[in-house]
Amino acid sequence: MIGITKRTSKRRVLKASILSLAVGLGLTACSNDYTVSYVYMITQGVQGATNHSLINSYQVDYQSGFLYNMPDSPNDTGGRDGVAIVVAPNNLFLYTVNNFDSTVVEFAIGTDGKLYPQHTYNIAGSLPVAAAIDPAGKFLYVAYTYQTNPDGSQLYTTSNPGPGGITVFPIYPAPTKAGDPDQNSLGPPTTFPVGRNPVAIATSPTGNYVYLAEQDSASGANLLGFTVTVVGSDPSTHLPIPKLTPMPGVTINSGNVPSFGFSSGPTPSGLLVDSSATHLYVTDKTLNQVATYSIGPGGVLGPATITQTDAGPMGMSFDLSGKYLYVAANIANAVDIYNIGANGVPVRSTVQPAAQAGNGPTCVTVSGAPSNAHPTHAVYLYVSNSLSNTVTAEQLNESTGALNQILGTPFTGSELPACIVTAPALPLR
Repeated sequence: MIGITKRTSKRRVLKASILSLAVGLGLTACSNDYTVSYVYMITQGVQGATNHSLINSYQVDYQSGFLYNMPDSPNDTGGRDGVAIVVAPNNLFLYTVNNFDSTVVEFAIGTDGKLYPQHTYNIAGSLPVAAAIDPAGKFLYVAYTYQTNPDGSQLYTTSNPGPGGITVFPIYPAPTKAGDPDQNSLGPPTTFPVGRNPVAIATSPTGNYVYLAEQDSASGANLLGFTVTVVGSDPSTHLPIPKLTPMPGVTINSGNVPSFGFSSGPTPSGLLVDSSATHLYVTDKTLNQVATYSIGPGGVLGPATITQTDAGPMGMSFDLSGKYLYVAANIANAVDIYNIGANGVPVRSTVQPAAQAGNGPTCVTVSGAPSNAHPTHAVYLYVSNSLSNTVTAEQLNESTGALNQILGTPFTGSELPACIVTAPALPLR
């Protein structure tokens, strides 16, 4: 455990002063005047007769990073077994993915950070596992475990396993006239086949490439890459129609046989593309590593450079500047800290190699505004802990990449957290 330092004590005094001032002004510590962002954690725990999963919602105190439960938290995910949560690039909406129901649920993020359910959508497959949005906010990509027949009946099941796919939803832009569909609602989906046992999906910042990780022991090449193009416009919705084309070196086979792509470890678990779209990072839970791939012309991946991690690496996140990489080590109960070298390869920090997390960390998210834009706003890192049902909160030092535990951590959540995301508070969004 990290002890309370003099700096922490000063933060405690400062926080107390701010709270006293807030009371004197008739405000609360969790009003928007003192909120830099919101944290949303999807959990697989169930609620009531619906057996739906939950979303824990928190406000982030801008001076301390302390998490305050939102008044209406936890929220219903709108389905069973919530496995993924993604925030739209405009930070006004988020989507939950529900594995048992094979659905996506859209939520509006209010000016107060509260979540308002909008629509529920069925994917064109069964048992979704992961989701991603391109940076332009045009398409939502949902990776699912098993393909279905054209009539929607099961083609493959757990008793008859086979390949999965990617459902791509076009996203409506902001309305321009009366009668236009709601902003960020989803249009008719298109589906594309992939290989067996997909587990993670990522888009590149250019919006032109999509990468998928699989755990298919018969393949040995568990990374698939696709080029995204628009092949027309839907005549009824006027939304773009996407097409995913396998990159050179990627072969998608039909039927219950392996598909092949770029060489990777046996159990890839997390994917992340850097902001320059020049490198792809892949964690592997069995080999305890982060593999760094260069992204070449056409999105094709070069040979991997390997960096070791603590046991069971899963989700990853960069800091706001892209100088540091943080990896959730699920078995080691830690967050590994890396500097990003000039060649894009992560190097273990010598200032602080790792920070303690809760039991079974799964995802990492970074909250806040860059210090050069908002000098009074700190930058914070949050970790979802699947076995201790908590959120670990850390203050991020932008000069060194080091993490300092925030007073009050860990913060409680619902049962079996799956992943965690952040959205900035107004006026930052």
